[in-house]
Amino acid sequence: MTLKYKHIRKALAGVVCLLMLTPVGCKKGYFDNIPDNIITIDNIFLNRGQTERWLTGLYSSVPDIWAAPYTYQYTGISDEIEFANWGVGTAPSINNGAITADGSPSNFGAYYEKIRLASIFLENIDNNKEILALPNGAQLIKQYKGEARFMRAYYYWLMMKELGPVVLMPLKSASVEDNFQIPRSSWDECVTFVLSEMAIAKADVPLQNYAVGSSTELDPAQTGRINKLIVSAVESQILLYHASPLFNGNTELGDFKNFDGKQLFNQSFDATRWKKAADASKVAIDMAIANGKDLFKVADDDPFRAAYLSCRNMFWDGWKTEGIWLRSASDENASWERHCSPRSISGGAWNGMGVLQSLVDDFRMKDGSSIFTNSTYNENTYPNTGGVIGIGSKTTTLYVAGTNQMYRNREARFYVDVTFNGSVNPGVAKANTPTENNSRVEFFKTGSSGKDGNARDWPKTGYTARKNIIPNINFNPSVTNDRPAMLIRLAELYLNYAEALNEAEPGHPDILKYLNEIRVRGGIPALTGALSQDEMRKEIRLERRIEFCYEAGMRYFDVRRWKIADKPGSNQGGAMYGMNIDAGTSLSDPAFHVRTVATVRKVWQRKYYFFPYGQNEMDRNKLLVQFPGY
Repeated sequence: MTLKYKHIRKALAGVVCLLMLTPVGCKKGYFDNIPDNIITIDNIFLNRGQTERWLTGLYSSVPDIWAAPYTYQYTGISDEIEFANWGVGTAPSINNGAITADGSPSNFGAYYEKIRLASIFLENIDNNKEILALPNGAQLIKQYKGEARFMRAYYYWLMMKELGPVVLMPLKSASVEDNFQIPRSSWDECVTFVLSEMAIAKADVPLQNYAVGSSTELDPAQTGRINKLIVSAVESQILLYHASPLFNGNTELGDFKNFDGKQLFNQSFDATRWKKAADASKVAIDMAIANGKDLFKVADDDPFRAAYLSCRNMFWDGWKTEGIWLRSASDENASWERHCSPRSISGGAWNGMGVLQSLVDDFRMKDGSSIFTNSTYNENTYPNTGGVIGIGSKTTTLYVAGTNQMYRNREARFYVDVTFNGSVNPGVAKANTPTENNSRVEFFKTGSSGKDGNARDWPKTGYTARKNIIPNINFNPSVTNDRPAMLIRLAELYLNYAEALNEAEPGHPDILKYLNEIRVRGGIPALTGALSQDEMRKEIRLERRIEFCYEAGMRYFDVRRWKIADKPGSNQGGAMYGMNIDAGTSLSDPAFHVRTVATVRKVWQRKYYFFPYGQNEMDRNKLLVQFPGY
């Protein structure tokens, strides 16, 4: 299960490294180190350096959300992206119906290993007299235990998102004499366990990771380490999922039971869960704001350009402002950029993360209206003007003259997130030739990034993803910008709160307040007036669809927890559309600009709500039931 390029990490790290990545440079961090010796455990936990290195290793399986395997895992299964023909293994198995327990995409094995290592750490850290001898030794051990306890619970949470109810292991490290015949716990039991462990951890970790001797200055060397704000943000996410239709009174999964008949999903809807989710999100928001977090915004005399720059620059300039939980930087951003960028960029790119037409259509017009209701929208005219935004000397060109009308007058995030036929090259362009104009992107058949120019590196849909590509990207010579990835950002907390509050207390003024914060930052007019609960629900879901496209598998999990994966407008199977990449000889050729089936995926099946447990695990644990359908 690989893409054209996959970064291979070393299995063992040779040195202790507690430094996180700062805005410049390239260092290893908390997410990169793995313990290299779990045999001489007693000796390890007598030594401060080895103990801290073990703790560092517990972070190494936290997902890098811009890594090719991660985007492959979720973004390419949802109604966001279709991959290019990069060879055997690039078609996700759910899309073609080939998913089986023998080839489960779940990362449960790595997560269980980290859970075991966290338990070993918690059992032994109190024996470290070298740490205890430090002036703040007792406090350090308390903090370290909080981090390890959170990470153990967090890996269970990642498994639960993929697998549903999981097997909860005893809270001790395993030995060969232990009984591993353990059934799944119910979903409710899993949530109760994870939240209780996180509550204990939150009491033991700091509010923020301050530099030594300071109560105000953050320590960049500890970027990504668990603190109270991170725990609160994850609690918000868990409670939101727990309240959602997939997990709250889901009678469709009433047949999912253990061998002894134990029901694994509750069958009775509990309305109070939405209130708990709203309250948890508000706690996380208030804590974030009190500690200096805010939506990242760029000031500009042109409000539309301000929205464009705010949403575009967020990923390299805004992580300090908006980021709640950061993953230290790596070269995975560069991998994402190369997979997405058109071939017209200097040094060549792989031009294959094809955005589906349904996502293109969901981006609104500049005034916030839908393309289906706006009278200026059409797909058959080609004005002889380009798209320039800005005032005076501060201008940005979005697309060139001759670009189809369907791509004009769209909301700012459309130009941040989608590269289309006629858009300005997102990076440093190749030198022009007599037959190529590389300052613009050409996806029509004979264009510079079209199907005729390369055997495999072309988007099936006639679009590529653009979000999180730095404007000066260049592959010859290589120019990249290592930066932390925002695993959770403040915008997610805002929309978590708006969604939960709309379900718990329809009409509450905070719903519009926090939803409009995201809309206005994105250049969309604020919503006003009284909307029904259902109308507001649609607006919130659309906002999540647009704001978080391609990020952290958000769309993949959202359509499942809402139980709309088989509904029109969010269907995860069947025909997926784009432009006609097999036609077109010029930028304004109507033959290219025709909605065309880009791929046909397997029709949605109930089993696709979750990945299967791997068959190897099923063979070992005879009390483990498989999710129905596998």
